[in-house]
Amino acid sequence: MSTEDRTGTTDGREAARAGFLQEVRAGLKSWRTVDIVVAAVIGVAVGVVFWLWNIVWSITTPLFVFFPPGQAVVYGMWLISGVLGGLIVRKPGAAVLTSIAAASVSAVLGTQWGLAVILDGTLQGLLPELVFLAFAYRRWNMGVAVLAAAFAGLSPAIRDNIAYNVTWPLHYQITYGVIVVISAALIAGVGARLLTTALARAGALAPFPSAKG
Repeated sequence: MSTEDRTGTTDGREAARAGFLQEVRAGLKSWRTVDIVVAAVIGVAVGVVFWLWNIVWSITTPLFVFFPPGQAVVYGMWLISGVLGGLIVRKPGAAVLTSIAAASVSAVLGTQWGLAVILDGTLQGLLPELVFLAFAYRRWNMGVAVLAAAFAGLSPAIRDNIAYNVTWPLHYQITYGVIVVISAALIAGVGARLLTTALARAGALAPFPSAKG
């Protein structure tokens, strides 16, 4: 490759990077009051679901006494807020905002994990946000939703093993992490994408680009 070709390639990449950053900045500036309100409402609604899911987790714990990592099959519900918020609002920061709102509501209502859930909510919103960012907030199909949810699952897959499952054997911890990510992909990813489509068909998303499904 000639020097001229290499220069042209470099210039093209820099132009693409500049365009990408410009689009993200434009997205951040395009937030409307309705975007903030709906992201908050989604967060509150999902936060109530989280609180109920805390009860489900406690009730089902005895069912997995002989294989504790198996309980992670129901974990995905706790990871739906960021993915759902991102899919509906489709603005930079929506996943993080919705996830933090949901975790905060869960903490206020009461949870066995205390205020630590707010840290979890932040991480579980940031990771899917990075996936949406990687696609420049342009793609919102099932594949992106599943990938975003799987990324969200990486947070509890690692943090739970460090904070709560430290006494487990290594193969238990690895199994738990894998099941969490799969549960996230199926419940939070597929679930959030299907719910977005259902809300769009019902006409509930009229103010958003997600109204198209």
